Amino acid sequence: MKRGFTLIELLIVIGILAILATVAVLVLNPAEILRQARDSQRISDLSSIKSAIAMHLSTGTTPSTAFGATTSTCTITAASTTFATVSCATGVVKTSSSTVVTGLGWVNVNLVDTSGGAALGSLPLDPTNSANYFYAYIGSPSDNTFKIDTWLESTKYSPMAGSDGGTSTTMYEVGTKMAL
Repeated sequence: MKRGFTLIELLIVIGILAILATVAVLVLNPAEILRQARDSQRISDLSSIKSAIAMHLSTGTTPSTAFGATTSTCTITAASTTFATVSCATGVVKTSSSTVVTGLGWVNVNLVDTSGGAALGSLPLDPTNSANYFYAYIGSPSDNTFKIDTWLESTKYSPMAGSDGGTSTTMYEVGTKMAL
């Protein structure tokens, strides 16, 4: 007597496995998991930068003339070529892909002037660093305040943009003066 599986039994098992695999992909949603991972990195990066700038200010270091550009309420929107379109009543918002901490990177603060040296070796960039997802720095040298903005893309973290204390309901903001 031969022992084995019939073609029908094999097809049924393959069909059940296909259904289970489909359900797993739909439940886990790998694209959303990747968006959450990138957003988690963005939140961590902005926290690190905020801490480094706060340390720079708290050590009694006089901010260099490159601390920031004089600004008043700014609106940042995505663009395709320059990483940002910025509308400010006065001043400039700094966005770029330069990671140097000497005030010439996308954060307009010379972190090397911090007592004990720069808290960051280089400035982080957004995980995708594209026209739609980037970090933006806005600073005010008159009162040594700043904020750093980014867009969040996951359904888990996006609601944080409206509850971070900032002026935008679409951007995640951290800093010392959210009204910039």
